[in-house]
Amino acid sequence: MDLFEYSGNIHNKENKPLAERMRPERLSEFVGQKHLTDENAYLKNAITQDKISSMILWGPPGCGKTTLANIIESNTKECFLKISAVLSGVKDIREVIEKAQDNLNLHRKRTILFVDEIHRFNKSQQDAFLYHVESGLITLIGATTENPSFEVIPALISRCRIITFNPLSEPEMVKILSRAVSDSECGVGNLNLVFDEDALKHLIKLSDGDVRTALNNVELTAFQAKTFDKNESGKIEVALSDIEKILEKKAMLYDKTGEAHYNLISAFHKSLRGSDPDAAIYWLFRMLEGGEDPFYIIRRMVRFASEDVGLADPNALRVALNSLESFKFLGFPEGEQALADAAIYLATAPKSNSVYMACKRVKEEIKNSGNLQVPMHIRNAPTKMMRDTGYGKGYKYAHDYKGGYVPQDYLPEEIKKTRFYLPTGRGYEKIVKQRLDKWINLKKDLEKSDNL
Repeated sequence: MDLFEYSGNIHNKENKPLAERMRPERLSEFVGQKHLTDENAYLKNAITQDKISSMILWGPPGCGKTTLANIIESNTKECFLKISAVLSGVKDIREVIEKAQDNLNLHRKRTILFVDEIHRFNKSQQDAFLYHVESGLITLIGATTENPSFEVIPALISRCRIITFNPLSEPEMVKILSRAVSDSECGVGNLNLVFDEDALKHLIKLSDGDVRTALNNVELTAFQAKTFDKNESGKIEVALSDIEKILEKKAMLYDKTGEAHYNLISAFHKSLRGSDPDAAIYWLFRMLEGGEDPFYIIRRMVRFASEDVGLADPNALRVALNSLESFKFLGFPEGEQALADAAIYLATAPKSNSVYMACKRVKEEIKNSGNLQVPMHIRNAPTKMMRDTGYGKGYKYAHDYKGGYVPQDYLPEEIKKTRFYLPTGRGYEKIVKQRLDKWINLKKDLEKSDNL
């Protein structure tokens, strides 16, 4: 076979990787991104009506950006050109612009230009598109895995609609892989492979939401598994242990809804409470690597900041909440660092469950004593009749007194001596305790003088 024969053969569909062979060619076959492809969604209408405008497709690897660009190419009557920012430079951009000009002059057709990995172009290369996008000579479709706010020049962003792609869910990934396994024409269906549920989930976990990676792993598994023995029905069964052996990657022992889930979150919580940052981040990453929902972990840290750190360090709750915003913004894998920051901060913070215990005491008191009456002097008195009947009478306005404090009862008469919140002497609560002790002593001194 000479070079020209080989060059021709690599373009045959059967010689392409499974991920390429399984690319949907029609919008009806596209899986995921329902917010873009559902009825009345902007992108679906733009594709079906062939009214594509300049846009930046932004999302993680292997979530369908290039596939959707290919579907646009199949559905448009305009000229469609493709370049990769990884392989192209200013010279290639000039050639594309010249072709676009010829298409307009000779065929009266607009040109849609798809630029893969557009963030790889530097500022001057991106600048080269501006005038031609503005004039309408080209309709630009850029694809990027990086945040356009940081990687695409503002002038270009202002001329494009940002289309956000989400990572594919597990059910969507299962649907895609199952189709590849059963499809005899484009997939590996002719091998009669049957993946058990755990094996399929492990392939999905290893892909980290990247369909291309998942399909590549299916292809590699299929290549190895075709030598396996067939069962009585002529099928080749592929189990989790087979996947682990073929791909040389063990599945983490973790069941997000079973005992392992509760054991690991318990270990994490107790490590935070025990002020052990090393154990805390170990259990944190055991959960993350096992596929635990990061937002569940964040919710537990926010709860821990309130329950176990409390007012010993009021900043702990802010740190836990900031980890939520950081992870929403960054996602995997960069967002893991924000979770680790929060876990270490909480583990090393001074601890107090005084607020948590105060809440328990209050609930118990309400359960036991029922609906006690609000003392008259702190009742609301918006009308003359209410004032005349004693509402608000004798109330002392704290700001009128030295230090903004005046001894006064605020609890119902029956429980006015009760203490619910008992601060510790740890962290910021030490200051709170000193302040409360001072006020309590002032109140006691006043009561003594009233009794004399």
